[in-house]
Amino acid sequence: MTTMNTTILSRKYFSGRLVMIGLSLLLAGACKKDDNGPQKGNDRLMEVVMDNFNLSKFKAAVDRSSMNDVLTGNGPLTVLAPSDGAFTNAGYAKPIDVTAASLPYMVKMTGYHILNGNYDLNKMPFLFNQEIRTYYGGRLYVTRWIKEGDTVLTVNGSRVLATGMKASNGTLQVIDRVLEPYQYETLGEAVSADPGLSLFTHAIQRSGLSALLKSKGPYTVYAANNAAMQAYGYSTLEQIEAADPAVMAAFVRYHIAADRRFVYDYILSTGKSAATTQTMLDDNNVNIRLVPDPQAPSLYNGITLQGPGNQDPIPLVKQNIITGNGVMHVINQVLKITR
Repeated sequence: MTTMNTTILSRKYFSGRLVMIGLSLLLAGACKKDDNGPQKGNDRLMEVVMDNFNLSKFKAAVDRSSMNDVLTGNGPLTVLAPSDGAFTNAGYAKPIDVTAASLPYMVKMTGYHILNGNYDLNKMPFLFNQEIRTYYGGRLYVTRWIKEGDTVLTVNGSRVLATGMKASNGTLQVIDRVLEPYQYETLGEAVSADPGLSLFTHAIQRSGLSALLKSKGPYTVYAANNAAMQAYGYSTLEQIEAADPAVMAAFVRYHIAADRRFVYDYILSTGKSAATTQTMLDDNNVNIRLVPDPQAPSLYNGITLQGPGNQDPIPLVKQNIITGNGVMHVINQVLKITR
C-alpha cells in the first residue's frame, strides 16, 4: 500500500488556486443523486450557461456538439462546466476555436461533462475518487475531502470552483480544467498506443505483465519514454527481447502502483515537508516531492519521482492520462532501485 504523510497542511497551502484531489479509493455509485425531478430555479441549464460570462467557451462547445436540446430538456442533469480559463489552458483561446474543433470529439467531450440526474457534490461521502457515470456512459472520479475545515471537491484531478448553481432542470458546477474523455479502456492499450513508449511497451510484453495492465485494476503506470529506456541501456527491441523475463518483470513492477493516483492525490496528502513515498508493485518505494508553483511558491502544481538509484528527481512529461482501469503518467528517466 502507499505510504502517505497525512500531516494537515496550512490554510495558506489550500488557498488561492491550488487544485487538489484525494487518494484513490474506488466506490462506484457512492454519489448523492436525486432523480425525483427538476430542481427549483427560474432558468434551464442552457440559460444558466448563457448568462455566465465565464462560460462562453463551454456554450460554444454545447453549440458545436448540438447539445442545446439536452440542456434545455426536462432533465434532471448535472453539468460540470469548465471555465473559460480552463478552455484557454486546453488550447482554446477564443470561443471560435471551440466551434472549429472536430465535431465527433466535441460531442464526446461535451457529453463527458454532463451527468444524468442531480448529483449534489457537497453531499457526497468524504471519500476519494468515487466513480460516477457520464451522459454517454464514461466514468468520472469525484473526491470530497476536508482539511482544516475547508471542503475540497475535485473531478479527475480538477478543482470544482463553484457548486450548486441551480436551474429548473438540474444543477451546474464550474471546474478549472477541461476533462478529457478517456480513449482507452485499459492501461495496456494506452501505453501501446503511444509511439513514444514503444520500448516500454515491449518491456511490459517481455515481463509477462501485459495481462495485468488489461485487468480491472485500478493501477497507476509511470511509463518511461523511449529516450529514458535508451539512456538506461534498452535501445532496441532486440535488447529487450534478450533480457531475462524475471529481470524485466522486476523493472516494470517498479513503474506501477496498485491504485489510481492523480498528481493532486500527492499534493493533497503530503504534509509540510512536501515529500512522501509511493509503494510500487514490487514493494519498493519511490520518493515523491511536490513541485512549487512558480507563480505562487507557497503552493504546488506538480510532483517529481526518485528511486534510490536515481541521482536526480524525475519530472512528469505527461500526466493524468486516464483510462478505464487507472491512470498513466510519462517520465523521461527510468526509476532505479539501485545505482
